[in-house]
Amino acid sequence: MAKIINVGTLISGGGSNLQAIIDACMAGSVDARILFTGSDTFGAKGLERARKADIDTFVVDYGDIIQSCKQGIDDRRVPPDFDLGDILEKQQLVIGDSSSDVSKEKIKFFLKSRAIAEKKLLDHILSYEIDLLVLAGFMRVLTPYFIDRLNTVEGQFKIMNIHPALLPSFPGTDGYGDTFRYGCKIGGCTVHFVDYGEDTGPIIGQKAFEIEVGDTLDDVKRKGLEKEWELYPACIQKFAESL
Repeated sequence: MAKIINVGTLISGGGSNLQAIIDACMAGSVDARILFTGSDTFGAKGLERARKADIDTFVVDYGDIIQSCKQGIDDRRVPPDFDLGDILEKQQLVIGDSSSDVSKEKIKFFLKSRAIAEKKLLDHILSYEIDLLVLAGFMRVLTPYFIDRLNTVEGQFKIMNIHPALLPSFPGTDGYGDTFRYGCKIGGCTVHFVDYGEDTGPIIGQKAFEIEVGDTLDDVKRKGLEKEWELYPACIQKFAESL
């Protein structure tokens, strides 16, 4: 039997994957306890799912932070341990011509503004002792600043994400839509660890489903979600058994 691991979760929306994980923990099919659920928006319905399960919740309002940064970033707001040069070398999120002054400023703005938000997330997260951070529909990319403060041992990953496609195909925000529009006959979902790229970390598990003639995009999303609810708890259990 695996030890009971401590898990933290981050969400942005309805939290159906969060609910699947909560249910699996309560049923004893996953050797984990969820210590908190954080969100990037106050309106996330998944927060209510967490509260009903007596899970601590918190919100870091990314939208408000980014909007305030657009008025100009006072460097005193940037975390004191933020090293722009180091983050620029590691980051693989911003793609394009970084040689122009405009592009350089946009990249710096992105990394600094996200670090301000991520520091607030970390203030909450690091007050708990967790073995694993689970992104259960958290719709914000994480920069190396955040990742390095969770993945503190080289080669050991502590952040897990679920993606709505069979990676490495169709990374990005619309995996099921990209799968459907490409005309694939097989769709699926992937649970992977988070690294510096977008949906590029080591794959933990995948589940596939058939896309039949006449299926709509809504059908693909429904089939995909049903597989996600099975896959995510199973991958958390796999992680727990590996410790």
